[in-house]
Amino acid sequence: MKSGKLSFRNLVMAGILAFSSLAMFSCQQSGSEDSKFIGLQLYSVREAMNSDVEGTVARVGEIGYKFVEAAGYGEGKFYGMEPVAFKELCETNGLQFLGSHTGQDVPDSTNWESTMAWWDECIAAHKSAGVKWIVQPWMGGVGYESLDGLKRYCAYFDAVGEKCNAAGIRFGYHNHAKEFTTELEGKPVYDWMLELTDPEKVMFQLDLYWIIEGGKEPVDYFNTYAGRFELWHIKDKEEVGASGNIDFESIFAEKEKSGFKYGIVEVEEYNFEPIISCQKSVEWLNSQDYVKM
Repeated sequence: MKSGKLSFRNLVMAGILAFSSLAMFSCQQSGSEDSKFIGLQLYSVREAMNSDVEGTVARVGEIGYKFVEAAGYGEGKFYGMEPVAFKELCETNGLQFLGSHTGQDVPDSTNWESTMAWWDECIAAHKSAGVKWIVQPWMGGVGYESLDGLKRYCAYFDAVGEKCNAAGIRFGYHNHAKEFTTELEGKPVYDWMLELTDPEKVMFQLDLYWIIEGGKEPVDYFNTYAGRFELWHIKDKEEVGASGNIDFESIFAEKEKSGFKYGIVEVEEYNFEPIISCQKSVEWLNSQDYVKM
């Protein structure tokens, strides 16, 4: 009789534990729905990254980001750290290290080989860190002065993209406003770039703020050049969503047509301390039902 009571008590306790576990799992699942896979371009917290890499990366993980895009590559290192060490720092803080901004000006015949050697070292460092993409976020004056100059840049980007492909990394280009406001032979520089580069070798990281500042609409480009915009920089004048001047809902409605794979917040101007502005940005995106990431 005693063993029967003990057995019944064990069954009751097991049921309580099972119910508690189920409730906890449900809460965790509910919370995860509100936390989307959103990255941060670390240029947003550039001063903090220059003074305290470890502390800043930890804070980025705490405020809700899931991955980072670096803006601190040089001489085979990221923010002065070996590639694997920086990757491990990110992962320790719940972040994936997925992308990086870096690049070189277009070479001519005198420095083509040395520039390509730089890229070989750069790509090897990124591969050892497990990075999925490298984006060049600028183009020198040669690309804006003539169509021949721009063609040089596009051929160069194709060559870099081919090297990246061989390492299992995507290569892309990030715009500002000038690519839309500068026209060559009656067509914006950005349109020429989309048409002159090989889609297999060069993808585009569309900065949603700068294209609008340049007088163009993202959705128009999604319709004309479908599939070319694998990355988005989700940006506003200050914190994302703060200005109310960008119709993010209409842009996100055409996400699939754009070729979207990853969305990265970048904050360049602030109403608060940079890390707080970044926190407010990710919180705003997580609160918008139409943002599916």
